[in-house]
Amino acid sequence: MFLKYKPTWMIEAIYDITPEQLKKQGIEAVLTDLDNTLIAWNNPDGTPELLQWIETMKEADIPVIVVSNNKASRIDRAVTHLGLEYVSRAMKPFQKGFNEVEKRYNLPKDKLLMVGDQLMTDIKGANNAGIKNVLVKPIVETDAWNTKFNRAMEKRIKNYLHKKHPDMKWRKSLND
Repeated sequence: MFLKYKPTWMIEAIYDITPEQLKKQGIEAVLTDLDNTLIAWNNPDGTPELLQWIETMKEADIPVIVVSNNKASRIDRAVTHLGLEYVSRAMKPFQKGFNEVEKRYNLPKDKLLMVGDQLMTDIKGANNAGIKNVLVKPIVETDAWNTKFNRAMEKRIKNYLHKKHPDMKWRKSLND
C-alpha cells in the first residue's frame, strides 16, 4: 500500500545531483518541486548555490522544469529570473503536470527525474506517472500552512517504509 510513496532515491539536496549522475541514469530532464526543494518557501529569490546548480544544468543541456501545485503567478515570481520553465497547478499527486511536461518536451517518462521534498505529492505523483524520483530534505524546517497536514502523514509513512526497506537512506549521489 505504501510502496507508491517510496522514492527511487533519497538525496540530501537537489544541489547534490550532477549532470554526470543524471547521464549515467539516462535522465535528460529534471522536474522539480518549487517550495522547499528548489527554493525555501519563504525566500523566492533562491541562493547562490541554486544559481550555480541551475547554471551547471544549463551548461550540460539538461532542462530543469518546475512542476508545482502553486498558481502560475507564484511560480513565475520565483523562477522567471532563473530562466526556468514551469507547469503550474500540476495537481500532484495526480499525473496532470507530469503528462503536460512529457507532451510539451516530447520526452519519454524514463528520461525524466522528479525531485521533491514531499512523499504525499512529489514522490507519489512521480510514482503514479511512472517517473523516477528523488526525495530531498526540505530546505527549511518550517512549511507553509497548507503543507503541515501532509508532513504529519508523511512521518507515519516514512517510519513504515524505513522498517520495510532498510535501504532507504540519505545519500550524496544517485550512483551511491
